[in-house]
Amino acid sequence: MFDEKVIAPIVNTLEADKEKNAFCIDDQFYNYAYLKKRVAAIRKALSKVESKNIGLVANDDINTYASILALWMEGKCYVPLHPGQPLDRCLDIIEQVGITTILDSSENTRYTNHDIISTATLTDEAEMTQPVKTSDESLAYILFTSGSTGRPKGVPITRGNVASFTAAVADMGIKLTNTDRCLQMFDLTFDLSVQSYLLPLMAGACVYTVPYNLIKYQGVFRLLDEYNLTAALMVPSVIHCLRPYMDEIEAKDMRYSLFCGEALNLDDLKAWEQCVPNAMLWNVYGPTECTIYCTTYKLNTSGEIKHVNGNVGIGKAMRGVEAIVMNDDGTPCAVGETGELCLAGGQLTPGYWKNEEKNKEAFFIGKNGTRYYRTGDICKADADGDIAYYGRKDSQVKIQGYRIELSEIECVAREFFNGEIATVAVVNSDDKGNNFIQLALEGKDDKQEKELHDYMKSKLPAYMMPQEIHFIGKFPQNANNKIDRKQIKQLIG
Repeated sequence: MFDEKVIAPIVNTLEADKEKNAFCIDDQFYNYAYLKKRVAAIRKALSKVESKNIGLVANDDINTYASILALWMEGKCYVPLHPGQPLDRCLDIIEQVGITTILDSSENTRYTNHDIISTATLTDEAEMTQPVKTSDESLAYILFTSGSTGRPKGVPITRGNVASFTAAVADMGIKLTNTDRCLQMFDLTFDLSVQSYLLPLMAGACVYTVPYNLIKYQGVFRLLDEYNLTAALMVPSVIHCLRPYMDEIEAKDMRYSLFCGEALNLDDLKAWEQCVPNAMLWNVYGPTECTIYCTTYKLNTSGEIKHVNGNVGIGKAMRGVEAIVMNDDGTPCAVGETGELCLAGGQLTPGYWKNEEKNKEAFFIGKNGTRYYRTGDICKADADGDIAYYGRKDSQVKIQGYRIELSEIECVAREFFNGEIATVAVVNSDDKGNNFIQLALEGKDDKQEKELHDYMKSKLPAYMMPQEIHFIGKFPQNANNKIDRKQIKQLIG
């Protein structure tokens, strides 16, 4: 299915759309004819490599993107190595996978003890052989996410997983063409990048990238302003950061605007929809373990938008995915009852890379014989089957014996500021082991602290009141441009 549904359309665009632009990287355009030459050159070098799992230094350049296509056409799997992350972390990933060959477009490589293919120095190849046919069980990529032990854990995604995802997206009604201009704002170590380059290349569209070392929202703003983008998948933090500039954004050409990666705030969404009056908007959801995203909620901005505590709902499972809210005993929750969201279907990873202990913890076989993944996300399904997102399981805490949702506290604080600032509630412990709530607000102005306290006191019971309020000039973000809650907790703890 991958060869037919994914590789074949890309091969077709390389042939049929030769003069059309495939990428815009740092304001330089590369057409499909040039992309084909680079893919062919890298494939020629890879044809002499026996190993299947290949390291890929995830630079923001044409040779890196060509390398992904070349690896797939040679039946191989890419393992991205972030050029800006510590070398020791990348070497640990290399060791875990057993990587011996690395594709690197850098002028000088960091990996002097490995077999390096310097992709930028390879001579163009005019002709390209037919892609190697490989089973859907073969791996397409392995992404490493942060692990609870401090060591990154690998999430392998098969070619069949990716094919299932592309088929499910087509079922959503998203139809890119070779005239579309598509945003790719994610580092290649983040799985949302896969949609952002893959779907455009399958359609012959042009991909506009944001480099990893640029402040993301600034890069997005510039591309929106200068290139009239027509499709964009973004993390919600980006539009929150763009709130002060939304009077200057008039993206009338935007056709598809999707959000994923963290909770989408309703106030930010309402502000954004004014910038993209002609776009279809979706809130989509999915962990890396279920291939990019696996539930979708098409937003009817002229009508009701389902939300809880200001977090927009995540909708229903995509085609081929099963999404069930379950109790701790593994039985489905009743309609309107909160529980942990569990996922199954064709997009689900075969399991963490060489980590049986984590696999036993995260995956289970249901009573119907289906293999499920525990997401760790607290959700609730309504009578229509739409899923509401409450937050991470570890954000549901007990204070004075009461079970509370930290997102509810954040929502009330946002209300006070008319939804214009970001809020994060965390729980810390004193030296006696007693839990207490702290609230972090993005901004430097603490003049309204008393007014905020009084407002929250009028809305929340005493046991939900933050004992401390902290103002942070700018919330830290993690490598995937999500608000870094762990770092905020450390800052104010």
